[in-house]
Amino acid sequence: MSTAAIPRQEVRAAPRIPPLQAGDRLTRGEFERRYRAMPQIHKAELVEGVVYMPSPVSNEGHASPHLQLTTLFGTYWSQTPGVQCGDNGTLLLDLDNEPQPDAFVRILPQYGGQSGDRDDYVAGAPELVAEVAASSASYDLHDKLRAYRRNGVCEYVVWRVWDREIDWFVLRAGAYERLDRGADGLYRSEVFPGLWLDAAALIAGDLAQAIHAVQQGLASVEHAEFVARLQQIPSPNPTPAAQP
Repeated sequence: MSTAAIPRQEVRAAPRIPPLQAGDRLTRGEFERRYRAMPQIHKAELVEGVVYMPSPVSNEGHASPHLQLTTLFGTYWSQTPGVQCGDNGTLLLDLDNEPQPDAFVRILPQYGGQSGDRDDYVAGAPELVAEVAASSASYDLHDKLRAYRRNGVCEYVVWRVWDREIDWFVLRAGAYERLDRGADGLYRSEVFPGLWLDAAALIAGDLAQAIHAVQQGLASVEHAEFVARLQQIPSPNPTPAAQP
């Protein structure tokens, strides 16, 4: 009987996952792999194939305006069945874009909305996306704007805090155009009837007045008609968004 030693099986260590770093150029699959491996990172985005990892945000420059916007959207959501809002939720747009916008408003897929759901994430473009930016130099008005436009975000709201301006863009014929304010100074959403925004009140820090404008919109005939349309029998089996 042979007494030759049985060769030991070579054991190789599992490959380490590289850390996610701002400026990395990654596919969406690799971005997700690295992001999931770093649970201590609370916000990272893939925009046009480039990783963005925002630095800590200030109160007046971001946190407070962010909460004011989401308060208004949440007020609208509370009175509009078939609509859903999100705060800092990841969007699965295309193979180069997985942003995490400050807020979004969408029509649920079972009510005819253009986005779907995949593994508890929104897949595809919500009808409205909102971002809080420092100024016109922010990537929110450049790379992100192009990504949202190309993926079919119908309305895009950007609050430029240091510029003291709020832009509302509407997608028309494949391009973003600025939405005109009404004679009373209010923005009125074209996709979400009754979603009225008093930009001057927000910029002045008058949240009560901004909420009042939303409540006026909720009491409008246009909003009542929109709710009536949404209350028609929804599809029992909404089709999930296709894998980009």
